[in-house]
Amino acid sequence: MLASEAPKRAAAQWLRHAALAVLAAVASPSVMAIEEPGFRLVERDGAFELREYAPHLVAETRVEADFERAGNVAFRRLFDYISGENAPRRRIEMTAPVTQSRGEKIAMTAPVTQQSEAGAYRVAFVVPSQYTLATVPQPLDPRIEIREVPARLVAVWSYSGRWTTGNYDEAEKALRSELARRGLEPVGEPILARYDPPFKPWFMRRNEVLIPVRPK
Repeated sequence: MLASEAPKRAAAQWLRHAALAVLAAVASPSVMAIEEPGFRLVERDGAFELREYAPHLVAETRVEADFERAGNVAFRRLFDYISGENAPRRRIEMTAPVTQSRGEKIAMTAPVTQQSEAGAYRVAFVVPSQYTLATVPQPLDPRIEIREVPARLVAVWSYSGRWTTGNYDEAEKALRSELARRGLEPVGEPILARYDPPFKPWFMRRNEVLIPVRPK
């Protein structure tokens, strides 16, 4: 492929993903009715929040790509899954947010250990709360797995803007500074949470950085 064709191909890919997001939004009864994982708000101070999340399921896929490409690569796989590429070929309601965290190699041993892996990210959709591990439709794509996220205490920093590495890094730095100030100990990798489709104006987007922390 000629170098001059790369920008055109990237733009076409973005438009395809945007169109899929539009279709997902239109297919939902109401954008305002999109389900989010349940939590109890412990504290709020400006852009900072401390939340107690209930256990929930996610459909997750691992992508070998840089930070800004990982979401686009993963979105198609996950969108196909909720659109019916599952057993028993059932459409699953769209939820929010779409989350993205650094990739991990998970060793199936006792105890379970996790190792961060450079150049890879895990991107996930939250499974609607009506499903359990026993009833959730199973992905036909082997690159997608259903995983249970346990109950946990999570520190959150909210921000708007584009989904760039720079914006994310700035928000993560602000959150880590707040954790240090409050004496909260991180116990997991930071997570990017995106609540809006790509066609929404960047200045109206709701984005968050989440870091699991140890309860005091």
